[in-house]
Amino acid sequence: METNTLTLPKPKRQIFILSGQSNMAGRGGVIRANDSKYWDRVVPPECHPHPSILRLAATLQWEPANEPLHVDIDTTKVCGVGPGMAFANALRPRVGDEVGLVPCAVGGTAIREWARGEELYKNMVKRAKESVKGQESCEIKALVWYQGESDTISEEDAAVYKDNMETLIHNVRQDLNLPSLPIIQVALASGSEYIEKVREAQKAIDLPNVIFVDAKGLQLKEDNLHLTTESQVKLGHMLAEAYLTHFHACPTPKEI
Repeated sequence: METNTLTLPKPKRQIFILSGQSNMAGRGGVIRANDSKYWDRVVPPECHPHPSILRLAATLQWEPANEPLHVDIDTTKVCGVGPGMAFANALRPRVGDEVGLVPCAVGGTAIREWARGEELYKNMVKRAKESVKGQESCEIKALVWYQGESDTISEEDAAVYKDNMETLIHNVRQDLNLPSLPIIQVALASGSEYIEKVREAQKAIDLPNVIFVDAKGLQLKEDNLHLTTESQVKLGHMLAEAYLTHFHACPTPKEI
């Protein structure tokens, strides 16, 4: 007797590259005690895992996403809660597909360390390409970028931030063969003497499909540099809303 078997379509996976430095890697809930640091392991409901949220591990294998997302990427620091899981959970019910996160952020890094040819840049591009390799149902939807605190220390670095960031955008789009890849920057919430100069540079970038979300005013930890866990959740929601508002209805070209 012949039976009909219903084959469900494989869910699509919308992929987001998370890159930058420590506030993207996540320091929410990281506590300093004496001369050491540890993560308090408090995960807000907005950052809980879900079967449809995956992360690309350092081994280049997809696995269920959990906090801290960057634990095997930003390996020389203690990682805690960042914006990524709150971002993915806010997107998940709206996009209706799997959400794939590609963590690439490394704390304490200046934008010159993300120039084409540098190890951080090469690793980010490699991970992005591997995230869609052999996967017809996967598509890179955006690069979410939170970096710049290290470039607020010197006037010289702050002065060239805009040019360096624009070059990064051009390079990553070219190397991923995604000429209109959406880029969502986070305008800095903290930094050193030249923070306003870097913030002005971030907001002055006028390229197609490049927007910024302003983190200024979000609560900082006692170090006055890193966002609290609560602020990371808020930022994740802000990033999700920005993506949905500006890019969700606009399909990006698939990598060739």
